[in-house]
Amino acid sequence: MRRRTQPPPAPLPQRRGVDPVRVRLPLEGAWATVREHLVARMTGAGPGAVEAMFHAGAVVGADGLPVAPDAPYRPGMFVWFHRELPPEVPVPFPVEVVYRDEHIVVADKPHFLATTPRGSHVSETLLARLRHDLDLPELGAAHRLDRLTAGLVLFTVRPGERGAYQGLFRDRRVHKEYEAVAPHDPELELPRTVRSRILKERGVLAAREVDGEPNAVTRVEIDGHRERDGLARYRLLPATGQTHQLRVHLNSLGVPILGDPLYPEVAPATAPGDFRHPLQLLARRLEFTDPLTGARHSFVSGRTLQAWTSPEEWWSGA
Repeated sequence: MRRRTQPPPAPLPQRRGVDPVRVRLPLEGAWATVREHLVARMTGAGPGAVEAMFHAGAVVGADGLPVAPDAPYRPGMFVWFHRELPPEVPVPFPVEVVYRDEHIVVADKPHFLATTPRGSHVSETLLARLRHDLDLPELGAAHRLDRLTAGLVLFTVRPGERGAYQGLFRDRRVHKEYEAVAPHDPELELPRTVRSRILKERGVLAAREVDGEPNAVTRVEIDGHRERDGLARYRLLPATGQTHQLRVHLNSLGVPILGDPLYPEVAPATAPGDFRHPLQLLARRLEFTDPLTGARHSFVSGRTLQAWTSPEEWWSGA
């Protein structure tokens, strides 16, 4: 069995909290030069973009020195470069750091801010902001929240310790509580535990429930309701972490979360700068025993759901 080669450390610094792109040249290929491979690989970069990077000395090897445009192709070689980041609309909400020590950072994420770089969200992400603001370039996410969900996210300070904290989530040793605002159904019997099999297909926006052994488990409780607007506040206790799990389960109960653009139906995409009507879902609490220090942690978000605390503002989009 071939042992995987460990990549060298990145010779380029981060930009705005974003790592440089690392490319390992395939072990097999018919390219004569490194440049030819990157041209073939980066078809979406635009005509002449790769050539311009080479002539600017922006593609470097493990020694940090620029790779020449005619440098021969070497299978297994690592190269790094910074991609040109497309303009992103700033998410105009602050990030609150709830807790920080030598091992972890716990942040209170606002709605609309992605947890980690993905797709069109690169610099406008929670990870990039924290790396830059806290001067912690090696900060990594131990888990993720959907971009539209607000609340608590756990990060690790040292890459070598990340696996220990990710294991807490994998082994279900983290107590997570969420809060949601959705329609009130007086005939819905709560509390109850919802179990189903959720399938999220690549390239499809919404997940769906299918037949089969359950892979998603959520306890749903009601935490008050209002007659005047027919809304209720729900307390959600997920035992698993499937994509969109809480949104899918509340929708399956007939009470889709307010502001959800995917459930029960996929809504037309909004403009990038439209921050009205945020999804009314909040990761309220995180509790766990620190795998390195043995300390018992309990963190609570300081955020509130606008449709519950200020319904007139939420409906008006203020």
